[in-house]
Amino acid sequence: QVSLVESGGGLVQAGGSLRLSCAPSGRTFRDYAMGWFRQAPGKGRDVVAAISWSGGTTFYADSVKGRFAISRDNAKNTVFLQMNSLKPEDTAAYYCAATHDRYWEALSTIDDYNYWGQGTQVTVSS
Repeated sequence: QVSLVESGGGLVQAGGSLRLSCAPSGRTFRDYAMGWFRQAPGKGRDVVAAISWSGGTTFYADSVKGRFAISRDNAKNTVFLQMNSLKPEDTAAYYCAATHDRYWEALSTIDDYNYWGQGTQVTVSS
């Protein structure tokens, strides 16, 4: 069983930055593909970014390209989401996800993932 714990959310002004972290527990996640999703109130859960097990392949939603960066440190068992130039429309609960299936890819759909964190809230004020 893999448990995922997100941290780093908070309240920030438009144009500011936040760095989210996700630290799986229960086992090493070296051979897991990882992703970040977000869900705003009344909306579905959408992919933000994804990364393969090695970090060599990444995926970004069009809405965050050039502003967000996903990375991972397998030695520290942690995946990060650096969010810059934040906008009010980035306000959402952000979720970390993991899967051992097709771990060599950066997977961009909800159904690709087996494990989910509880989420961390990001609020961007205008």
